[in-house]
Amino acid sequence: MNLFGNEKIVLPLPDASFEYYPDFLDKDIAHQLFQEFYKETPWQQDYITVFGKTHLQPRLTALYGNDGKPYGYSNIIMKPHSWTVPLVYLKEEIEKLTHHHFNAVLLNLYRNENDSNGWHADNEKELGKNPVITSVSLGAERIFQIKHNTNKDIKQNLLLTNGSLLVMKEGSQIHYKHQLPKSSKPQKPRINLTFRTIY
Repeated sequence: MNLFGNEKIVLPLPDASFEYYPDFLDKDIAHQLFQEFYKETPWQQDYITVFGKTHLQPRLTALYGNDGKPYGYSNIIMKPHSWTVPLVYLKEEIEKLTHHHFNAVLLNLYRNENDSNGWHADNEKELGKNPVITSVSLGAERIFQIKHNTNKDIKQNLLLTNGSLLVMKEGSQIHYKHQLPKSSKPQKPRINLTFRTIY
């Protein structure tokens, strides 16, 4: 049985490279990983400050990584947990596919349709000038939106399915923003794992 699918869809977006692998993980493996991460991850919910207002993030998070390097965004400083066997397993398979080394992963748990992640780029200084970010989706399908920073006509909606992998490569965090909006329909939980390199 092939546990990892290599069918690649290149999104037709200029100034950057976005690659989508809809069947990266075998569905049984994806289900097992979802159950393990859902139950075993030390989830936290931090306060976030946006446009001068502070409120609880509309999702739960956890950071894992090498060397104890912290990661900061939106006035939140996260300290990493040590790698687990399933996370290393995923990291190594993604590294084989992308030929890129990652030393940290941010997990997000979207509990229902009200959890979201607003428009942003993963462009914190710790990630370097032109970061590569990969995102594995587990659990419920959710719409992921991408828009160009200067050309409002360039945008893309992408349905991220269970077991899929999105690779956001060169230019993706410079010329684009992305979000996972709230849903108007009831949603079951979704976990995504965003692998990144912290310098």
